[in-house]
Amino acid sequence: MRRVTANGLDFALLEAGEGPLALCLHGFPDSAHSFARLLPALADGGFHAVAPFMRGYAPSAVPADECYRLGALVADAVALHEALGGDERAVIIGHDWGAEAAYGAAAFAPGRWRRAVTLAIPPFPLDFGLFNDYGQLRRFFYYFLMATPLAEPVLAADGMAFIDRLWRDWSPGLDGGEALAEAKRSLARGENLRAAIGYYRAVLDFPSDPDREPYAAEQAALAEIGPQPTLYLHGSDDGCVALELVGDAERYLSEASRMEVIEGAGHFLHLERPDEVNERILAFVDG
Repeated sequence: MRRVTANGLDFALLEAGEGPLALCLHGFPDSAHSFARLLPALADGGFHAVAPFMRGYAPSAVPADECYRLGALVADAVALHEALGGDERAVIIGHDWGAEAAYGAAAFAPGRWRRAVTLAIPPFPLDFGLFNDYGQLRRFFYYFLMATPLAEPVLAADGMAFIDRLWRDWSPGLDGGEALAEAKRSLARGENLRAAIGYYRAVLDFPSDPDREPYAAEQAALAEIGPQPTLYLHGSDDGCVALELVGDAERYLSEASRMEVIEGAGHFLHLERPDEVNERILAFVDG
């Protein structure tokens, strides 16, 4: 594990291989370790595969300004591309919050990324439909918990049993094993847990003047469509985001993009079906 400074923040990262950059961004509640099977596959495919611990997730630093807006995640991805010596051959791969960051980075700095891969989260324009569906709102109960003072004690209680339950609900039948244990280690300290919760609080905090907020341009890019081909993968049994609500995702992706469903997989599809997911990702980014 090594560290780099990007966007004024100290990032810890896992990496493998040499070649064009393949930046892999994780989500919640997770860590860079969930890409343990993908990084060597990308390295074997001729990439410098890098998975940073996202801002606030140990052992990366907690930002002093406690800014967790999606625009900040986009800015982090672009700055990591720069810090890691990326060029126009780079690809960006994101799961969950990392997928949101990947969509935004692809649109905000299109010249930096040749292709994008997103897992489990559809393009930003579909968010309204998700938050307008009663069944999906029930799945998103945790979103609204995060906005309350109860979030920290609830998530920390009983050895982070709440996180265990989220993983079981989102990926039925998955034994999270070491990946789940590493995710909980990344959030074990109070400041890191508050940071992860802060991602949700930032989404639910509607600023009176968005144009004056930090990372306003990066935030605005989330509503745009990146020009590069994008592969969007979604598990058929995802317990976090219902498959039936994202079936038209290709409408919001660029030409030569596609959506593919991983049968029998849930939200953590890259852990449940690593060989299949890796094969599809490698075939796409090699194209």
